[in-house]
Amino acid sequence: MSKLSIEEIQKIAKLARISLTDKELEKMTVEASSILEFVETIQNTNTDGVATTAQVTGLTDVWREDEVKKSKVTPKDLLAGAPDTLEGYVKVRKVL
Repeated sequence: MSKLSIEEIQKIAKLARISLTDKELEKMTVEASSILEFVETIQNTNTDGVATTAQVTGLTDVWREDEVKKSKVTPKDLLAGAPDTLEGYVKVRKVL
C-alpha cells in the first residue's frame, strides 16, 4: 500500500466535514498511512488451519421465558412524574 497523500487526506477531511490545519494534515497523513499498512499486514496474515470463530470467551446466550408480573405501582402513579400526559400516555412533541 502506498502512502496516502496530503490531497487524499484533505478529500477525506472534506467528506467528513472537518477542518484540519497544515500541521494536522501532515500528522494525519502519517497516522492514516500507518493504520492502512497495519491493516494490510493483517490481511496478508496466513490463517490456514485456524478455525473460524465468532467469539472466543465461551459465553453463550441465556434465555428465559418472559413472565408477566403484577406491579405494585399504579399507572397513574407512574405518569405522575411525567411532564405532560394525555389520556393515560406520556405526551411528547412530534419528532420528524
